[in-house]
Amino acid sequence: MLGFVAPAVAQEPVKIGFITTLSGPGGYLGQDIRDAFQLAIKAEGGKLGGVPVQLVVEDDGLKPGQAKQIAERMMKTDGIKLFTGTVFSNVASAVVPDIVDNGALFVSPNAGPSNLAGKECHKNYFVMSWLTDTMQGSAGQNATSLGYKRAFVLAPNYTAGKDAIEGFKRFFKGQVIGEVYTRLDQTDYAAEMAQIRAAKPDVVFHFHPGGLGIAFMRQYQQAGLVGAIPMVLAEPSMDHVLLKTIGEGSLGTDVSGAWNTDLDNPVNKAFVEAFTKAYGRTPTMYAAQGYDTAIAIASALKAVNGKVDNVEGFRQAMLKADFQTTRGAFKFGKNQHPVQDWYAMKVEKDASGNIVLKTREKILTAYGDPYAADCKL
Repeated sequence: MLGFVAPAVAQEPVKIGFITTLSGPGGYLGQDIRDAFQLAIKAEGGKLGGVPVQLVVEDDGLKPGQAKQIAERMMKTDGIKLFTGTVFSNVASAVVPDIVDNGALFVSPNAGPSNLAGKECHKNYFVMSWLTDTMQGSAGQNATSLGYKRAFVLAPNYTAGKDAIEGFKRFFKGQVIGEVYTRLDQTDYAAEMAQIRAAKPDVVFHFHPGGLGIAFMRQYQQAGLVGAIPMVLAEPSMDHVLLKTIGEGSLGTDVSGAWNTDLDNPVNKAFVEAFTKAYGRTPTMYAAQGYDTAIAIASALKAVNGKVDNVEGFRQAMLKADFQTTRGAFKFGKNQHPVQDWYAMKVEKDASGNIVLKTREKILTAYGDPYAADCKL
């Protein structure tokens, strides 16, 4: 008599809650993060780290309250224990504490508010991108290296905007002669252009991501300030979508960041080629961060065999940073935020006449952030 052999039971996919901004002026940021994350899943045939996954995507509409409701429903109704996707710091500040306090895990592909990097750090919270303070601080370092002495600075009046200006001032060795906070929903910057012209600074630093940056840069150009007063920006204010949209008006702008399309490492080259082929557009830094986040999560899922209830095992696997990123050298600091290199870049034309963001030199090596010392993990 033949023995009965039970059929193999397919592993249930791990649900990943992907709460991000897909609408409004900043919608393309979340779209790029989502598309790159899905690219990594597709490359593994629907898996990450050999573990079947299901991405549950919802738009937070850049509304902290809406994001909190989505997270609560995902945890209570769908039993989701692993989250990512969030773009904006004010949304992250609202939703991350609820998620980690409920024993779930959160791996940020972009938002890095300073309040969650120091005393409020949590073992279930990882950031794969950068601290807003440090990203914008790289622009302050760049402005100092370029020899500027008098800066006029602007940013929206919300968590990331305040972090941005504090970061710039931490690194900038010159004098800040004007400091202006704009509205997060602002589209008319005529008053700010008049203030800049009257102040006559050596350089302007502003942080306006997504559609805000497009509006600001176009009005800067219309006001006749392009070429008259140079800009030093961090990459969120001159990503590859902004670069293409603004065009000639962006030429000569000094930019800094932790990633660019031309970084010379195998993972980045393969990613840029695959993303461009899959979606027909150049990836932004947000896309690269989304891809890196997926790769990091894959390494941890592999280590715990998809058992996200093994929170400590997942955490220890993440801390090893046993993965290769599009940025090259990468590790986590004690607050589970990145320690990585930063680069100076410039907007210029290549040999074919295309407007590109060209990496010039490294300006910070293996730099973490100033808040890690206050984290007690």
